[in-house]
Amino acid sequence: MDGELPFSMLDVIALLNLPYPPSGRASYNINCPCCDTHNKKHLNINLVKNAFCCPKCGFSGGMLDLYGFYAKMDRSKAYRAILEKLQLDSQTVKMERARKKQQAAVNEYPLTGIEERDATYRAFLNRLSLASDHRANLMERGLNDEVIQQNLYRTTPAGGYEAIAKQLLLEGHYLAGVPGFYRKEGVWTYCGTRRGILLPVRDYFGRIQGIKVRLDNVARRKFRWLSTAEMPDGCKAEAWAHVAGDAQDTILLIEGPLKADIVHYLTGMTLVAVSGVGSLTHLQQTLTVMQEQGVRKVMTAFDMDMMTNCHVQKDFRRLTAMLQEMGFQFGTYLWDPRCKGLDDYVWARKNKKIHLITGALHNAALSACRETSDE
Repeated sequence: MDGELPFSMLDVIALLNLPYPPSGRASYNINCPCCDTHNKKHLNINLVKNAFCCPKCGFSGGMLDLYGFYAKMDRSKAYRAILEKLQLDSQTVKMERARKKQQAAVNEYPLTGIEERDATYRAFLNRLSLASDHRANLMERGLNDEVIQQNLYRTTPAGGYEAIAKQLLLEGHYLAGVPGFYRKEGVWTYCGTRRGILLPVRDYFGRIQGIKVRLDNVARRKFRWLSTAEMPDGCKAEAWAHVAGDAQDTILLIEGPLKADIVHYLTGMTLVAVSGVGSLTHLQQTLTVMQEQGVRKVMTAFDMDMMTNCHVQKDFRRLTAMLQEMGFQFGTYLWDPRCKGLDDYVWARKNKKIHLITGALHNAALSACRETSDE
């Protein structure tokens, strides 16, 4: 992992002669070599995570990927080249790795069990409310009040973080090892985020594994995990897969828990949502459980614009290879390209805003959107 390497992103930036960060900044943007013109800066460099990501074209990775791209070499050659240029010997490398592992062990709690996390997150969400603008937004996307309440969508709290944590502890809930909570000067507290909607991410059995935040009024990285990685006694969120619905012979694979919840409600179909096409570890675990429950076919339904992204295509090939190895039948749903996501398409179809393009689509199952109770 790049986080265990004996050098930092600043070292790599210097070797590549890329722009340095502004003073005091841990994250900043530079020109993306894959998609930007000379006056654009979409490539985000994160000095804390030693990673980079372009939300426009999907170009992303760690220090070795960045160096390898500019130097036109693979990761292993990039690693050796950086060590040579920084004049780092093998003993220095071993000592630095040991130091970082020890520091990580001191600073963070290991992830606590799913039952404890589920109980803590439910108690946490039940203490919060959903703002009227957030409720209106969810209803505009096709959900009704009953489903919104059932799914425990909530608005991020604006304050009172220590009081929230204290009450959860008094009720007997775990905070250690639950992403989103950490200790500030020895006192447990909630991490707080910019304003947005908290979205529970559930496993096949309906337990809340973690929480994603859909941030308001941001141009990029709208969806982020509630995580307290690198905070005192905090805990890192993982790229959990979200399940909406019970096991069926055929399920859909989509990006994002909210999209999955919307399509499930409007169609009755079962969906598994991932954080990205390349998030395979937890997806494989989830599909293994669902395969035992009778799932035989997996249809991918990622946003239409994602499928034209060259970086996503590589991850997509890895995904289909995994599905084949697991013994699933698989295919891809296509829909009217005027709708970016499957949730947009299903909602537009339900409201008769667009017509099915026969011959261009093979998603007949979706045309049978069930009627909602509020019609």
